[in-house]
Amino acid sequence: MNQFIQLGDNPLLCAIIDLAKFALIRIIAMARFVLWGTYCADALEKRTPFRDEHLARLQSLKDEGQLITLGPTEGSTHVFGIFEAEAIEVVRQLVEADVYWREKIWTSVEIYPWIQAF
Repeated sequence: MNQFIQLGDNPLLCAIIDLAKFALIRIIAMARFVLWGTYCADALEKRTPFRDEHLARLQSLKDEGQLITLGPTEGSTHVFGIFEAEAIEVVRQLVEADVYWREKIWTSVEIYPWIQAF
């Protein structure tokens, strides 16, 4: 009697293994990036009409696993964030697509590859 299941005999098992392979490849291929930037002088007032759009997009990026955290420093002079993506260019595209960047609420952004040591 053969104690091993043939993968072709169980479509559910095949699907689970394929999903696990995909997840492992994604984990291996993803890198983390730190974002550091500045806000315009009147950021608290200027952001008001765009804030809901901005926050909804951030929540979507978080739900997709691309955004780990993002927020302003006290006084809203700087922005700090951690992203997870395949490449730094992906993070740049995410930033440039944000309404805060398009409306010049964020005035400069630097992105660095980050290695989480602890």
